[in-house]
Amino acid sequence: MTTGTGHTGHGTTAGAGHLGHGMTSGYAPVHGLRMYYEVRGGGRPLVLLHGGMHTIELTFGPLLDDLAENHRVIAVELQGHGHTEDIDREMTLGNHAADVAALLGELGVAQADFFGFSLGGMVALELAVTRPELVRRLVLGSVPYRPDGYHELPPGSDRLPTEAEFRSWEQAYRQVAPDPNHFGELLRRTSAMVSAVEGWSAEQLRELGSPTLLLLGDHDFVRLPHAVEMLDLIPDARLAVLPGATHTEVARRPEQVLSLVGPFLAAGDEGGAARSADLPGPVSP
Repeated sequence: MTTGTGHTGHGTTAGAGHLGHGMTSGYAPVHGLRMYYEVRGGGRPLVLLHGGMHTIELTFGPLLDDLAENHRVIAVELQGHGHTEDIDREMTLGNHAADVAALLGELGVAQADFFGFSLGGMVALELAVTRPELVRRLVLGSVPYRPDGYHELPPGSDRLPTEAEFRSWEQAYRQVAPDPNHFGELLRRTSAMVSAVEGWSAEQLRELGSPTLLLLGDHDFVRLPHAVEMLDLIPDARLAVLPGATHTEVARRPEQVLSLVGPFLAAGDEGGAARSADLPGPVSP
């Protein structure tokens, strides 16, 4: 991997967005993928996992430099997303999680904090359930634990992404993807994968050992009572609800998100699990 503001890694060149905090980028060979990642800052590792159909920049762009002030931020692009080329392999949460775990092995990271949004949050939760030794603290943005945790979303629902948002996703993809014309197929494959997710059991949530911050908008895809149910199931959890925020707006509230995520991740530095009282009060409707 090349340091500084270059974009090379494992002998391969790639473009990238933000260049703050000595950003480096590269590709790791994992499970047949050339998996793209970016690293910023220094300190305890923090893995960022983007939303479905997103790039690193689309989900986390406004947060990257601030998070890198106190963390070694490792941002990943999943199979078929952004710079990471799709391959002829089933797209599943299990495969995504295994890819991320293998990437961390390539980078020599034994344990990290995780911040995942939407699809990325589901991948982070899968890792917390199946590879708990990798996960120190967990931020889940707009993530249900069962399919019935979603609102009904008929066509035209104001909870859905707007046409302008969707066009911005496709434009961002075309700017960096190895095959700019693969967007429609990625949408089909990702939608099919999410539709097939069975979720996790209540017992699996009760066994989570990682302190967890649940983050969602009050006009999100995820039903608020379902998020409260997750709050009650996870032993060391807290819930923050962003007022007036749809699903896609959750990651676009940098000041609010950083005011919640920053103290949550830092709380464990004093030793032991942080109490909810150690954090600023949740943002609620």
